Amino acid sequence: MNKQYLQLRNRQAGVTLIEVMVALAIGSFLMIGAIQVYTQSRQAYVINESIARVQETAQFAMDTVEADLRMASNWGRHSRGSAVEGRSLLADANPKVLTVPTGTTGSCGVTWAFDLARPLAGGNNGYTLPCAPAAGAAAQANSDIVTTRRATVAPTAPLAGRLQIQSTRIQGELFQDGTVPSTFDPAESETHDLLVNTYYVAADSALIPGAPTLRRKSLQTVGGAPGIVDQEVAPGVENMQLQFGVDVDADNTVDRYVNPGDAILDPADAAFIPGSRVITARIWLLVRGVTPELGIQDNANYAPGDVALGNFNDGFRRIQVSKTILLRNARS
Repeated sequence: MNKQYLQLRNRQAGVTLIEVMVALAIGSFLMIGAIQVYTQSRQAYVINESIARVQETAQFAMDTVEADLRMASNWGRHSRGSAVEGRSLLADANPKVLTVPTGTTGSCGVTWAFDLARPLAGGNNGYTLPCAPAAGAAAQANSDIVTTRRATVAPTAPLAGRLQIQSTRIQGELFQDGTVPSTFDPAESETHDLLVNTYYVAADSALIPGAPTLRRKSLQTVGGAPGIVDQEVAPGVENMQLQFGVDVDADNTVDRYVNPGDAILDPADAAFIPGSRVITARIWLLVRGVTPELGIQDNANYAPGDVALGNFNDGFRRIQVSKTILLRNARS
């Protein structure tokens, strides 16, 4: 080896132990900071995602029910249910009983689809239909139900096996054989499908076991004839409450709010007020997440409508939403 090489080699040296320790300390602090930022960002994402899911469920459920509530009493070209032939107001006025699909029990009653004089009806803090909830799905306690009756907004073609209304601007008639009633001129009338839905809350979901869910019994075609199909609408809905704004003196303003099934709206009750009409509907929905979350502390006392549900604090995220809906076809 030459002298110059030996001198260069003697001047080369590695880092000291102190320098290595300092570098490791600085690197560790940077790694810990990066991990904390990632963890906090991940937690924020999970929380925001959970909030968004609950809000989306609430929005979807509200929009679904609102569409039927807002258009209740639309019978095609007019909004007078009492002017539709084939309707029934009392249980013995119409002998038609709709079939039900396999897996359900019993009919929902002879007036369920035909009581067009009452476009909105309901039950307060309980399931009051004569037909059972969906197979394996018990009704949620302390939750209202609501039945809406209306026709499709757009005209449809006559179809056998489907309950339909032939409508002019002054009258209408129910039929289900696909043949327009002979008393109506097709050029001066329209055919509309009859839509009847009863919304209720079930304690368990078929899609997400263990979660409560919004369901509805819907008028459909079953086996070539009008029938009732029970459908799951929105898993996560835990409670539904309603109040009806009623006009009792025909001045097109709400005189009082009552619960579904109130006596003033029941023609069979001695307290029934003839001419009373539902003008608006208030609706509350309590929606919860479908799975529990760690660290959630919910101390709110939930009291939608006329029911006190209290404080849950069970690890599920919840949101309560409400809306007042003006029925488009209720005013005279």
